[in-house]
Amino acid sequence: MGPAGFRSLTAQYDLLPAGARVLCAVSGGADSMCLLHLLLQAAPEGGFQVEAAHFNHGLRGDEAQRDEEFVRAQCVRWQVPLTVGRGDVGDFARREGQTIEEAARTLRYAFLEERAQAAGCTHIATAHNADDNLETLLLHLVRGAGLHGLAGIPPRRGKLIRPLLAVSRREIEAYLTEHGIPHVEDSTNTDAAYARNRLRHQVIPILRTLNPRLSEHTAQTMGFLRSDNDYLNAQALEACGQARWTRAGLVLPAEAIAKLPEALAPRAARHLLERTAQGNTDCSAAHLRALVELARSGSPSGEISLPHGRAARRIYGDLLITTQAPAPEPFSPVPLVWEGETPLEGTPWRCRCRGVLCPKPEDRRPGAVYLAKTALEAGALLRPRQTGDTLALPGRGTKTVKKLLVDARIPRRERDLLPLLADGRGVAAAAGFGPDRSRAAQPGEDAWELVFWKKEV
Repeated sequence: MGPAGFRSLTAQYDLLPAGARVLCAVSGGADSMCLLHLLLQAAPEGGFQVEAAHFNHGLRGDEAQRDEEFVRAQCVRWQVPLTVGRGDVGDFARREGQTIEEAARTLRYAFLEERAQAAGCTHIATAHNADDNLETLLLHLVRGAGLHGLAGIPPRRGKLIRPLLAVSRREIEAYLTEHGIPHVEDSTNTDAAYARNRLRHQVIPILRTLNPRLSEHTAQTMGFLRSDNDYLNAQALEACGQARWTRAGLVLPAEAIAKLPEALAPRAARHLLERTAQGNTDCSAAHLRALVELARSGSPSGEISLPHGRAARRIYGDLLITTQAPAPEPFSPVPLVWEGETPLEGTPWRCRCRGVLCPKPEDRRPGAVYLAKTALEAGALLRPRQTGDTLALPGRGTKTVKKLLVDARIPRRERDLLPLLADGRGVAAAAGFGPDRSRAAQPGEDAWELVFWKKEV
C-alpha cells in the first residue's frame, strides 16, 4: 500500500510501531495530504492511531485562512481528529532576532510538541520528501557543512518521524492523482526570494539533465553518510558519559572533550548542547569549535555565549553548560558596622562584627576572624578585591589576593563577590581565608570578632 519508499523506510526504521499514536502535521499541501492519507490507510493493519495538527502562521492573509478551512473540511471528511494552532510569526521573528522562516519553524514545532504531549502522541510525522532532502543537502553544501549536514534530514529524531523521506515529489503527485486526493498550493513555493525555491526551480532541473535519478542516487549517498555519522556520534556520546547535572547546569571534565580527535570533539560538544536545549542546539560550527577550544584551553577560566540564553564556562578542570546569568559586577564598598551585621548587597556573603577579648585558639568560634583593635584603622571597609591587593595569612607567605583565590580554585565569577576587610594600610582579612598575620589578635587582647558566612541561594 502506497509508494515503495514509504513502505521500505517505515519498516527499516520502525517509524510506525503497533500501539503508537501519531500526530500528523498537515499544511494542506500535496506532501502533507499524501502523508495523512497514507497513515490513515496503514493505521488499521499497523495497529496505530492517527490525529492531525495544522498550524496557521498568519503570514499569507486570506490564503492562510483558506488553507486552514481546507484542512478542517478534509479532516471532517476523513474522520480524523484535528487540532489547529496559530502564532504571530512576524512579531516572534522581531523579538527573537530570527528570519521569518526560522520563526515559523520554531513556532510550528513548538505547537506540534505541545499538542503531542497533550494528546499522548508518541510520534510526530512531518511530510519531508526525497526532493526536500536533496534541496537540504544542496543548501548545506553551498553554505558549508560537515558530515552532519551532508547526511541530510534524518528519518527519525526523537518523536519526529519522516515517513516520506524516500518518496519523490513526482511519486507524491502521482499518488494524489491516483486516489483523487485534493490539496492546496502555497503561493510562496514559487517565490524566488527563498533560496530553496531557486534551487528547486532553477538548479535542480539542470542537475536532472545530468542524472534523471538524482533524488534516488543522492538519497543513497546521504544514507551512507548518515551511517558513518551515526557511528561517529555514538563514539562522541560515549565520551560524554561523565557529564552530570548540578544545580548550576551540565558539568563535564574538560579533558573528556579536549582529548578527543577532531572527528569526535565537535560532535561531543553538539551532544552536550542538545542535552541542555531539549534536543535542539541552533548552534553553528563556530559555536561548536569555540566550545572545543574552551575545553582545550590552558586557562583555568573562560566563557563563551551560546544560543537560547546559555553559556559555556571553563572552571578549572571542568566545563559547565549553564543558563545562569553572567558574573555580576563587583559590589560597592560598604563601611564595616563595628557592632552588628554589615549588609553586602549583591553578594551571597554576610558579615557580623563584635568587640571581644581574643580567646585561645581552641575556644574560638569556627570560621571566625580575630583582629587586634589597635591594628585596624577607623573607616575600615568591606569591599571587593582590587589590583595589587596582598594578604599574608598566619604561617604562610605573602600572596596577591588574586593568586590566593586562584590557588583555592575559587571560580572567576565568584571572585569579585568575595568580601575583603581593608583600611588605609591595605587588606586586613578575607572572607573564608582569615586575617593578615600583622593584624591578627593574640589571646587575651582586645579584638574585633568577624564572622563571615554565605547565605543559601
